[in-house]
Amino acid sequence: MRRPSAAGGWPAILYTLKMGSRSGGLLRMWKALRTRNACKTCALGMGGQKGGMVNESGHFPEVCKKSVQAMAADMAGAIRPGFFSEFPFQKMRGLGPRELESAGRLTEPLFAGPLDQGYRAISWDDSMKRIIDSLKATSPDETFFYFSGRSSNEAAFLLQLLARFYGTNNVNNCSYYCHQASGVGLSSVTGSGTATIDLEDIDRCDTMFLIGGNPASNHPRFMRSLMDLKRRGGRVIVINPMKELGLERFKVPSDVRSLLFGTRICDEYLQLRIGSDIAAIVGIAKQVLREDAVDHEFVTNHCEGWEQWRRFVEECSWDSIENSTGLGREQLQKVGSIYARSERTILAWTMGITHHAHGVANVQSIAALAMMRGMLGRPGCGLLPLRGHSNVQGIGSVGATPVLKKPILDAVERRFETRLPEKPGMDTLECMERASAGGVRVAFCLGGNLFGSNPDSVFASEALRQVDLVVYLSTTLNTGHACGLGRETIVLPVQARDEERQSTTQESMFNFIRMSDGGQQRHEGPRSEVDVILDVAEGIVPDAPLDFDACRDHAAIRELIASVIPGWGEIGSIDSTRREFTVDGRVFHEPRFPTESGKARFHVVDPPSSSLEHDQLQLMTVRSEGQFNTVVYEEEDLYRGQERRDVILMNPSDIHRLGLQVDQHVTVHSEAGSMDRILVRPFDIAIGCACMYYPEANILIPRSVDPASRTPAFKSVAITIES
Repeated sequence: MRRPSAAGGWPAILYTLKMGSRSGGLLRMWKALRTRNACKTCALGMGGQKGGMVNESGHFPEVCKKSVQAMAADMAGAIRPGFFSEFPFQKMRGLGPRELESAGRLTEPLFAGPLDQGYRAISWDDSMKRIIDSLKATSPDETFFYFSGRSSNEAAFLLQLLARFYGTNNVNNCSYYCHQASGVGLSSVTGSGTATIDLEDIDRCDTMFLIGGNPASNHPRFMRSLMDLKRRGGRVIVINPMKELGLERFKVPSDVRSLLFGTRICDEYLQLRIGSDIAAIVGIAKQVLREDAVDHEFVTNHCEGWEQWRRFVEECSWDSIENSTGLGREQLQKVGSIYARSERTILAWTMGITHHAHGVANVQSIAALAMMRGMLGRPGCGLLPLRGHSNVQGIGSVGATPVLKKPILDAVERRFETRLPEKPGMDTLECMERASAGGVRVAFCLGGNLFGSNPDSVFASEALRQVDLVVYLSTTLNTGHACGLGRETIVLPVQARDEERQSTTQESMFNFIRMSDGGQQRHEGPRSEVDVILDVAEGIVPDAPLDFDACRDHAAIRELIASVIPGWGEIGSIDSTRREFTVDGRVFHEPRFPTESGKARFHVVDPPSSSLEHDQLQLMTVRSEGQFNTVVYEEEDLYRGQERRDVILMNPSDIHRLGLQVDQHVTVHSEAGSMDRILVRPFDIAIGCACMYYPEANILIPRSVDPASRTPAFKSVAITIES
């Protein structure tokens, strides 16, 4: 399949028209996208009270293929009668993520017991009784509650409270498999685990670093901000092992000039080896020191640990940096000089930074690079983790974590006049490992695809198989419903965000809280996540110090959130004001930080060493232009020129060195597992590196994690290839 000359453009427009036609017509799609609901895909955020396809700055139209894909899935018809008879589990496991998603909307509860060969429909009353009876008969320590970033703040806040009133802190979320390293790393530097900037800061910067990410595929609307940056004379520095089409040239569909002629995005492209980001950052920092471009006032008066970090940078040799990164000294010095001349730089990253055994160290190093030039604590510069799910930040903010931050813990205990469980909760992978050991009897999953997002797919399936009851709240089918079965499994159909009868809220990666109005229910059967959670709560903790019936009014939940979550006070009055807001205390436009000293902290972290054998490659898993997280909407990856997903993308020199041929079928091995009949494809990727598609390649991903964040190393995998 041939790659286009630029990403975006007319193919994106034509795809949108096609999806609109499939979903009942363009007018129907347009009306759905224009409702006052937050976008359902990435955490860049748009929609809400300003109207659909409008961002917090008021810009319109803000829409992309991801938005259309997610909306089309929610507008789909119901799963046809007879589907589950035609597709018992053995056949369901043969369906890919795209085929399961496209089967249609779930509209009735499903159940499978230990002797069932497939799902069968049951009533809501029966399903709720089974769930409540199982939880009442189970020790809270033998349960866990998993949260997807697509759920609302209201549902997440209630469910984590339910879990803790029930007696467990085994509360975790999908960020442990994506950006938890960002939160831990940023907290260790600034005292806050989120972006230090707001959306308007992007319009003020003159330089942008994009490290370990591909927003052209995963955050397409972000490309408009990069286009605007380029038009005002700014610079874009890309650090990525893969040459991504959209980071070189992009056609913004909503801008006529860009649509017709395209926009050159990157000024410098550092195509380093996988996992060598710290070494590259040190190389750039060495040039900043050489040009004496350090902001001495900032590092002296507003930081801790500067002298130690400066000595560390000076002592790192250029030979070690070049050997680690595969980059030349001149390349890094050139980027360092660009950075040294910048007045306002934003450093942004995605999971190419966090999906390593040294993910937190990566984030700390990026922050150090920002601090040495004073690119923190003032407008137009700062740190930006580009998050995926539309509310992944929000669910963490409202307490969907195994350890509540002390201010939240104290506020909850005061508000409800009770003591919460003291035993530390388990993170996501720890819960899966406990399940594998037979220590989990009930798993309750609020959306998402826990199986599909897990490293080591064989382990994940076997771990969930040890659980007595697995409960999924879902809108459509995914691979977890076929491969992540417990001894008993219940799938509950829930409403999409724009179908809720009451409003809900979501938090963007810029700490901006939106209110979604909800709308008309498209199918009979699905229920609100909040209502399902409250039904469970009334059944298992009827004496809890919370009026569950009152919480059926979402405004009451928001008042509770306002009373216990720091910085969220305005959510308590949002029903009357309709005023969306930025969470207090997170955006740093002045050099004052919520650390003990009030200063930001430098961290000295050594670059990791590579220990590959001569016949090994370093594997990274990636998402395609045609997918969102574990959901695959299209098999093809247009921007990488791939018409299928069962491929391994390799540098042509590695293909030749290993004696392979293009389109040859091979078996890929790792310490975790193997994949057969994978096609070899050439790609512009750093020598010694390879790429395969997530989530299918998760079977190859070991359960090694970053010790500080417990995020699995999805992009630090040694593989061998057998022809």
